Amino acid sequence: MSTKPTTTELEWTELDQRAVDTARILAADAVQKVGNGHPGTAMSLAPAAYTLFQKVMRHDPADPQWVGRDRFVLSAGHSSLTLYTQLYLGGFGLELDDLKAFRTWGSKTPGHPEYGHTAGVETTTGPLGQGVANAVGMAMAARYERGLFDPEAAPGTSPFDHMVYAIAGDGCLQEGISHEASALAGHQKLGNLVLLWDDNHISIEGDTETAVSEDTMKRYEAYGWHVQRVEQQENGDLDPKALYAALQAAKAETGRPSFIAARSIIAWPAPHAQGTEASHGSALGNDEVAATKRVLGFDPEQTFEVSDAVIAHTRALGDRGRDARAAWEKEFAAWRSANPQRAAEFDRIEANELPEGWEDKLPAFETGKGVATRAASGKVLEALGAVIPELWGGSADLAGSNNTTIDKNSSFLPVGNPLPEADPYGRTIHFGIREHSMAAAMNGIALHGHTRIYGGTFLVFSDYMRNAVRLSALMHLPVTYVWTHDSIGLGEDGPTHQPVEHVASLRAIPGLNVVRPADANETAIAWREILRRHTKVFGKGAPHGLALTRQGVPTYERNEDAAKGGYVLFEAEGGPAQVVLIGTGSEVQLAVAAREALQAEGVPARVVSMPSVEWFEEQDQEYKDSVLPPSVKARVAVEAGIGLTWHRYVGDAGRIVSLEHFGASADGAVLYREFGLTAEAVTAAAKESLAAADAR
Repeated sequence: MSTKPTTTELEWTELDQRAVDTARILAADAVQKVGNGHPGTAMSLAPAAYTLFQKVMRHDPADPQWVGRDRFVLSAGHSSLTLYTQLYLGGFGLELDDLKAFRTWGSKTPGHPEYGHTAGVETTTGPLGQGVANAVGMAMAARYERGLFDPEAAPGTSPFDHMVYAIAGDGCLQEGISHEASALAGHQKLGNLVLLWDDNHISIEGDTETAVSEDTMKRYEAYGWHVQRVEQQENGDLDPKALYAALQAAKAETGRPSFIAARSIIAWPAPHAQGTEASHGSALGNDEVAATKRVLGFDPEQTFEVSDAVIAHTRALGDRGRDARAAWEKEFAAWRSANPQRAAEFDRIEANELPEGWEDKLPAFETGKGVATRAASGKVLEALGAVIPELWGGSADLAGSNNTTIDKNSSFLPVGNPLPEADPYGRTIHFGIREHSMAAAMNGIALHGHTRIYGGTFLVFSDYMRNAVRLSALMHLPVTYVWTHDSIGLGEDGPTHQPVEHVASLRAIPGLNVVRPADANETAIAWREILRRHTKVFGKGAPHGLALTRQGVPTYERNEDAAKGGYVLFEAEGGPAQVVLIGTGSEVQLAVAAREALQAEGVPARVVSMPSVEWFEEQDQEYKDSVLPPSVKARVAVEAGIGLTWHRYVGDAGRIVSLEHFGASADGAVLYREFGLTAEAVTAAAKESLAAADAR
């Protein structure tokens, strides 16, 4: 366990201490005013947050999105006031009235930090442990970014070198996602990552002895992290000088991520609330807030008390930030002069544009041939990898099944890894069997910027990822999930691996676009549309989930309207359509076969392929009506999953051919037959729908 000393002394004045104590009483007052919140952790963590923001991190309050900044992640998002008070004191755009409006409608200070809502907030946190994985993703992205733009620079000399700092609590480290992410960070030797653990021994149910007994520091040593302990001062408060020394030692350790365990007392120095679980998630009460102010030398009759001297002192961060950015810009200008081609690439990526002519590289697939959409997706990635250098990704140990290897000769692995394809700036990420942290790390990669990230696993395991996927949607992040083996068509692995409810469940997440292509050509168009939607042209981004087949499916003529989410694949013949057959993914072929049977019986039938309900719903009503004519009441939707999605499209006279139960272990073709997912079933449903429509 390292306790590497630092030669840099911390300058800590009475004004610094007063600023820390001001942050404490602001946290107590903000929670007391609204009547709910989490005051205790923000009070005890004030010295750590202040030291980071005022003494350690490189950032500029005037430009919170400055490319060269260090990143800060508050994984313990319930303690949002830990961050908000520092953003206020440092001059990032929050003012005292914003703290007074804490957790109220329309305020810049919601109950948990929200990305894109408050300047200086790097990620939305709340579900515990997510921020740890976000920070790991940011650190990975920083390394890949360096490889794109400045790979030859000596360590610590590139304008693309910066640090990622995160604060986590006991709850974060109990969640399994933090284990997954921390193990990955240790394996990747992310020396640009520092995780500060607020070791306060308190969770909602009381002392952590109720649930925890492992040696957390030894756990992080086992992950391969650089580990330090910071003890309290005699009065129980965090020691800023010891914290500063530990942070400097962590920065100096470039070959491993760093873990700093800081023992604290929650709600310090509240006379009666400190060290109690009540202070974790409840207002302290007027008497206790007043008593705390007396202990700290504040007027108990005042609320939100900030002296002019304190705010002048902390807002001087703006001057230091401006100087730091000016020095960085000088280094950046020198880099630009020395690397004109890379600078041009940087400008394109910074502008969120794709390379000219990239769409020409998309593969086209021969009609009639059976191709699994997962295989088609792999071909697309191989083709685009050569022309979009910022595109990278991998899978949760399923690359061969997910077809997510963008470059088999280049793996994102640290110096010292024994594999021949190991490259610290490699294209293919091996997330390991860590689906949840993979998704959250992808969020961190997207938040960091300057790369385009995708990650794959089986669709059924999207359940492991769901919380992180939800946060992707909440933050409008341009991440792409590659979910393969999307139905009972995967066959013999059986019901544990066969998704039934998953596609409908994922479609229920607001802001997530689920794309289930019918064939290889739709898959290529889907990738093109996803990448286009992840550029500045579309404004707010959105995550996408590709649901892809294991089994081969017929390939149809390429139709550009697939990018609209739903389109007419085959038109009715012999007159206007009497029935519309809607299919998605591998079940489109069932609708096509049913159409042939109906047409043979003299029933004009239209087939609509709907790869993405979300994209279809974005179209204007005229287009939607042209695809699904309101006058045609006889409709059938077919999908090998629960039919929840399709009721709004088929109407009262319509029918749904779906799977409302779990699968079984057998060949995929057998399962489709035994469970009634057949062209014959679609044909019969069409006749029922026609009869129901005629009866109205």
